[in-house]
Amino acid sequence: MNRIASTMIITLCMLFSFPFAAATAAESRDKMASMKGGGPIEIVSDRLDAYNQEKLVVFSGNVVATQKDKVIKADRIFVYYKKNDKATAKQTRTTENTDDLDRIEAKGNVRVTQGEKIVTGENAVFFNNEQKIIMTGNPVMREGSNVIKGERIVVLLDEDRGVVESSKEKRVTATIYPDEGKRNNK
Repeated sequence: MNRIASTMIITLCMLFSFPFAAATAAESRDKMASMKGGGPIEIVSDRLDAYNQEKLVVFSGNVVATQKDKVIKADRIFVYYKKNDKATAKQTRTTENTDDLDRIEAKGNVRVTQGEKIVTGENAVFFNNEQKIIMTGNPVMREGSNVIKGERIVVLLDEDRGVVESSKEKRVTATIYPDEGKRNNK
């Protein structure tokens, strides 16, 4: 794999703290240890394709990304990088900067879990600059027995909050069990 593809893969790993089992270097492990969220991470898929000219890396076939108690499953994950001019591209190759990541898209049977929290849908997009995730395609949020559904779920990572949006055809619905929290605290 050439240097650009290697840099793109290392950048992806640094952003999500998902180092590849096949990542080469102690340098990558050192960078991962210092990243927010910490802990070893593993991405497993049936296939990885890197498209250097398109600035795209695709994981396909039963993709599972795991870090501690966080798991993301999808049929495919697409990692898009910003297209740089020649001067910027040369600098990016030498600095392995995570700022060149544009967005990450998970497609097909997307499931994000952390403990009892589960968010499912057909598509999820992570926007790096905005630190925002948008889940579409019949998105559903669950925690224990509580369920919230809508047309679109937006998670604002920097603000530690989420928004469930409706459309003319599909209103937001929530089924909440208030006593469930009390039982879990005992």
